[in-house]
Amino acid sequence: MENQEIIDLKYMKEAKRQARKAYSLGEVPIGCVIVHEGRIIGRGYNRRNTDKNTLAHAEITAIRKASKVIGDWRLEECTLYVTLEPCQMCAGAIVQARIPRVVMACMNPKAGCAGSILNILDMPQFNHQVEVVSGVMEEECSRMLKEFFKELRLRNKQEKMEQKGEQ
Repeated sequence: MENQEIIDLKYMKEAKRQARKAYSLGEVPIGCVIVHEGRIIGRGYNRRNTDKNTLAHAEITAIRKASKVIGDWRLEECTLYVTLEPCQMCAGAIVQARIPRVVMACMNPKAGCAGSILNILDMPQFNHQVEVVSGVMEEECSRMLKEFFKELRLRNKQEKMEQKGEQ
């Protein structure tokens, strides 16, 4: 395995660790870390339902924390690792933060904006484009998402059955 692949794997494991935190809260398990000069400077995980906040995505949280550490909104020498392809909001924030490289585990065919539906990260119309690497730990992260949604469907089904029993 090439050196960069080993580094990407190391940090994607950390992003997956963040996704597990979301999972434990009953949130869609998406995690993110931002790395600068070999050090994690921002971490985040999905907390939309917990915080009742549309903006509480893993990437947004990690960008906010990384910007505080760097002391600038520009994250020009950082790499962002995320377990699921960013949505339009997060992809836009990545471009705005001038992050040069994004490493993703899974693509998101329903809402992804780093190649699936759109590729906001590589639009020549913007003043910044992002190098994208996908498929790092894809199997493990995809499995975690599938397990989450399977459990959610079962919970929803049980709740509906219980509601019918109450009527």
